[in-house]
Amino acid sequence: MTTKIIVKTDNAPAAIGPYSQGVGLNGTYYFSGQIGLDPKTQVLADGFSAQLKMVMQNIDGLLGSQGLSRDNIIKTSIFVTDLNNFAEVNQAYIEFFKEPYPARSTVEVSKLPKGSLVEIEVIAAK
Repeated sequence: MTTKIIVKTDNAPAAIGPYSQGVGLNGTYYFSGQIGLDPKTQVLADGFSAQLKMVMQNIDGLLGSQGLSRDNIIKTSIFVTDLNNFAEVNQAYIEFFKEPYPARSTVEVSKLPKGSLVEIEVIAAK
């Protein structure tokens, strides 16, 4: 029987609902979507750019808690409330990752938790 690994770290915001920060199974980690909350204060960063930067820091916190790095990410799902920010998302992606880039989907949604402007979830493999 395979055991699930439940991710719980102070290096990313605590779950704001009935879910885990992430779950690992057979060397693959499925991390819950991250919004621009500061993990220490649970306060949402101000504006799209600041939220995007905080999201990336939160993803690093999740990865690090499991001995993973950005290089382990194989897929991202990005949700934005305004697709006009797509170019900024692309620039952040280039700065955050190195080639070959993970697979990705980006979609515009009407709302995100806590009034966030961007949310990113990742899948990583050891």
